[in-house]
This record gives sequence, structure tokens and C-alpha cells, in this order.
Amino acid sequence: MRLHRFGDPLPPLRDLLARGGIVAFPTESSYGLGVDPWNRAGVEAVYRIKEREAGKPLPVVIAGRDQLAGLGIDPDLNIVERLFALWPAPLTAVLPVARPLPASAGTRTLAVRVPDHGPLRELLAGLGHGLTATSANRSGEAPIVDPAALPDLLAGEDAMVVDGGVLPGGPPSTLVAIEGEGLKVLRSGRFPAERLEEDLRSTEEEG
Repeated sequence: MRLHRFGDPLPPLRDLLARGGIVAFPTESSYGLGVDPWNRAGVEAVYRIKEREAGKPLPVVIAGRDQLAGLGIDPDLNIVERLFALWPAPLTAVLPVARPLPASAGTRTLAVRVPDHGPLRELLAGLGHGLTATSANRSGEAPIVDPAALPDLLAGEDAMVVDGGVLPGGPPSTLVAIEGEGLKVLRSGRFPAERLEEDLRSTEEEG
């Protein structure tokens, strides 16, 4: 299993992603499986490895606002301003895309977040685009927190591992969707829902 460390030269990683390879990287809680969201071969490899249900979209992590347009998301959406007042955070938002992409599994929405993990954001900025960030595990199993368990999951795959050590585990990111002028919680997680409520109240007061 090839290893990539934060700060290593990026060309080998770019080449891997361009040919549909996978990178396993640390997030706030566990390891994720990253491929170029537009690369169909890479996306199909993630579904195969995870034994994931077909048609279930893959979430994506980005470095910042400038990477939204590359996913077909309008960076000037009203809700985007509010999200970037909260990001970086373990908060994933389902946003509309201009057209389906492989990671969105044919739908016109995509779940996106700016992770609360500085080295990962720097890696994404260096690559110049987002990566899928579904948890590294087979469907129904616990997410992997120890990089020593990744070679077994990725055996036989064109893959690299970004070693971030043993991660803390715990809940996944909180998942929200746009509802009117606010955000509706679809899945509770690491980001406290009360912060969303506080943000909504402050927005109403400003209005």
C-alpha cells in the first residue's frame, strides 16, 4: 500500500486520482475514501469497495468557496454565505448542482462540507478540487479510525493512504438540507444543532 504524507509532492496523488484511483485520508473523526467527484471510474471503485447501494450519492469535501463552482454549485447562493460563517466544521450541506456528476449518482444535489481538519483543507487546496469523503468501511461496518486497517479494505485497488494516525472516531458530520431560508437537520452528528438554530435566529433578527 503506497503512503502519502501531508506535505509530500502532489503529482503522484494527482496522477492516481486522474486514472480513477482512490486516496484514503483522515477527517475529523475517521478515514474517508476520496476520488475525483467527476471521475466515473473512481466513483465506481468506491461503490465496489464499500459494497454501497447503487444510487446513493457520495459526499464531497472542499477546501473553500472557490471549489464550489467546479462541482456545479453556485457560490453566490444565499445559503452559501451562511454556511461559510459556520465552516470549516463537521457540517455537511446538501446543495443544488447545475447538472448531475458521478458522485451525485444522477441526482441534482450534492452533499458538501469544508472539513474542520487543517491539513486536509491544505491538501484539497493544493489539488485544486474537492474529493469524495464517504467513510472508509464496507457498508454496515464501523468506519475505520486506525490506518493499519486500511490495507485490508483497499487490497488489490489502485490506492494511496494519507496517514493521519489513529483518529478519535465518534459521530459523523451533521447533515443538513436547505429548507426555505434556513437549514433542516437530516442527520444529527458532530456539529451541534443548537448552533444552527442560533444562526437562524440571528439571520431573522438581521432581516
